[in-house]
This record gives sequence, structure tokens and C-alpha cells, in this order.
Amino acid sequence: MAKVDKNKLIQSFRGAIGGLVFRQMPDGSVVVSAAPHYGGRKRKSSKRQKEHQLRFKEATSYARRAANVYPIYAELARGTVKSAYNFALSDWFSSPVIHQVQRMAGRILVQASDNILVTRVQIKVLDEEGQVLETGEGIRQAGDWWEYVPTENAGQTITAEAWDLAGNAATLTLQDR
Repeated sequence: MAKVDKNKLIQSFRGAIGGLVFRQMPDGSVVVSAAPHYGGRKRKSSKRQKEHQLRFKEATSYARRAANVYPIYAELARGTVKSAYNFALSDWFSSPVIHQVQRMAGRILVQASDNILVTRVQIKVLDEEGQVLETGEGIRQAGDWWEYVPTENAGQTITAEAWDLAGNAATLTLQDR
């Protein structure tokens, strides 16, 4: 793979020519690489490859729409060689991570992060038998922290769930002993 800057002739190329592929990057440079070889008609995809191809098709469908709908993708792409579409695509493949759940002075704190943005955190307080006592939305605090103040301090178990823009979710449970 070669990257070409400041060559007027090469910068006008796009697509495949011969065995080379010319890709125009958002910063104006052109990346030249060898054309991919897929093995012709005899190539058979494995079950896992077909599953991944289906997931990638879903991801590209999301990214095409989301790159235009959510301005955060364009903001992140500004000043980089990546496009808003690239950020939306990576968001679809990356789920949020809940790092920890804490009880502190009558409130519940959840630390959750994502490669783009955690949009929502929901907390469930459960009793000893696993019955839901209450459910509520966390409120974003500084950094990756979210806060929820339960109406009552009872409850043996806390389950936190975090979502990102692409709809991916992560769950973490804290059990008091």
C-alpha cells in the first residue's frame, strides 16, 4: 500500500485500474493498494465467514444512515483521515463497557465507557429473591460516571445496563453479601 500526496495525475484516479485500487481519502491524499483477490467462483465461505458478512452488511446499513443522523460521528471525523461513516461503523461493532458499579452514601454510581458515546444507563435494584424493587435511568456525571439515587436503600443486587448510539448494550451486576 502506498500513500500519494501532491501528485495531480494520481489524485484524479479513483477505483481500480489494472491490478491496483486507488482510494481517495478525506484529507485529499490517495491510497494505492493491490486489488483484492477473492479466489473466483470456486471459493466457498465458511459458516463463520457468512455470519460475519451478514453482520457487516447490517453494520454498513447502520453506518450509512447514522453518519448523517448523529453529528458526533462527523465531529470525531473532523481533522482525521476517517469519515463519519468509519466512526459509525466502528461504533456498531463496539459495545459499551461497564467498568464498575458502586453503592455510595445512598446512591448508585456506574462507570461506563464506549469507543464513541454511552447514551443511556439503566439501573435495576433487586431484592434477595431477584424480584425488581425499582428501575431508573442514571444521570450522566463527570467523565464516564453515571449516578442513580434509589427511592429506598433496600435491595441485595444492583444490575446496571449501558447503551451506545448503535444500540449495543452491556450489563454488570453487583451483589451485596
